Amino acid sequence: MSDAQLLDPKNPSGPVKINNLHVRVDRDLCIGAATCIAVAPKTFLLDSEAKAIVIITAPDEDGDTLIDSARACPVAAIFIEDQNGNKIFPK
Repeated sequence: MSDAQLLDPKNPSGPVKINNLHVRVDRDLCIGAATCIAVAPKTFLLDSEAKAIVIITAPDEDGDTLIDSARACPVAAIFIEDQNGNKIFPK
């Protein structure tokens, strides 16, 4: 994967700002199940270590889809906060 495809090459799994949400994938928790990709394919891909990373098309995804992708993760490895730092998922 080229750095050009990442939303933030320095932080491939976040934290990153996507529209009005802050998203982070906990790489220690991520098991590469790829349910996040099934729900939010414009936001996530798996890297060479089978860990979710955030791609440059993430801002094209709507907020509800991002939250649904976090809820779909079988190990709750995706953390989402609003623009004020309030936890949206997990609570």
